[in-house]
Amino acid sequence: MSFVKGLKCRECGREYPKEPLHVCEFCFGPLEVTYDYEAIKGVLTRDVIEKRPNNMWRYRELLPIDGDPAVGYEAGFTPLIRARNLEKVLGVSELYIKNDAVSYPTLSFKDRVVSVAVSKAKEFGFEVVACASTGNLANSVAANAAAAGMESYIFIPADLEQSKIVGTLIYGTNLIGIRGNYDEVNRLCSEIAGKYGWAFVNINIRPYYAEGSKTFGFEIVEQLGWKPPKHIVVPMAGGSLITKVWKALKEMKALGLIDEIDTRIYGAQATGCAPIVTAVKEGKELFKPVKPNTIAKSLAIGNPADGYYAAKTIRESNGWAEDVSDEEIIEAIKLLAETEGIFTETAGGVTLGVTKKLIEQGRIPRDESIVVSITGNGLKTQEALEGKLQEPAIINARLSDFDELIKSQGKYYAVKG
Repeated sequence: MSFVKGLKCRECGREYPKEPLHVCEFCFGPLEVTYDYEAIKGVLTRDVIEKRPNNMWRYRELLPIDGDPAVGYEAGFTPLIRARNLEKVLGVSELYIKNDAVSYPTLSFKDRVVSVAVSKAKEFGFEVVACASTGNLANSVAANAAAAGMESYIFIPADLEQSKIVGTLIYGTNLIGIRGNYDEVNRLCSEIAGKYGWAFVNINIRPYYAEGSKTFGFEIVEQLGWKPPKHIVVPMAGGSLITKVWKALKEMKALGLIDEIDTRIYGAQATGCAPIVTAVKEGKELFKPVKPNTIAKSLAIGNPADGYYAAKTIRESNGWAEDVSDEEIIEAIKLLAETEGIFTETAGGVTLGVTKKLIEQGRIPRDESIVVSITGNGLKTQEALEGKLQEPAIINARLSDFDELIKSQGKYYAVKG
């Protein structure tokens, strides 16, 4: 049973039926899925949710498909890890990592949104699914389209990380590199969507696609014993994830799943592409598009579609926004790996780097619960670490050579005999 009422313009409030639409025809505002919350309230309870399989569809009444999902039965419910080693380094009392670096099937949070988008595209009767992507979305659309038996077309900036290119091509998709940045790729895709009538997950299917991000927020609260954390730090590219985490909290309160919302939401961007952060810091409602220049290519969207709403979310929650340099990104990637054994991509380096900076600034108190959002796997962005890590020691296959190596490193271990 579906509890979706339809679509509604986020600006003028005009309502639309459940169709592959994303822009209001009157004011050109973005459309968003609406639900019958009164009907859901009597159906979706903590007990019901906890008895369901450990995947994102345990919250299916708050997701915008009418029938059973076409893909994604293993997606979601990724670990929420108490980062005790990192707590000591950062000098805080309660820190968690929401780790979508191990998301199924393509190791990023995009598997959540794409599971919804592909399922909805199937319901609408589309045969071809497509996207504009900075990498993670490309991987996920290609994989999930293959699983759903659909043809896919993926459009990316031509200079994307090689590992993400390989991680897309392997699924037999039609991958097309564009000479230009993501914003130029996205403009082209809007024209293609209009001409060919394909299901572009982040264009004409975007209202449905974006709803999948709410499950990231739902899971955090449930995994904390149905208690929202005081602080959540979220990476921002197009700006959708941070808005949906906030929407998730508000929906949970509206349904009585939580008693109150006392959570501040913080946005994280790389200094080389920080239009939303700049707008927040300058106290402006509107942001100025920028040309990206950062190693965090998965966040390199200079004209974010949901930038206005991301900044609005930050203000509503009394949070803040911050950016970090490429050097700080690398250091944060290494810090997370060395303390918690989690290898994150550059976007995760942005999020942890910003968290560290916000703690040092005193914007995030050291004695309150903090959740750091890790949205992708470091295996996808290994190029960013080239020349930044210690080279392996090379020795001959002789015990004496190993003894000399240990001695040269100033390390001493007890030996037998």
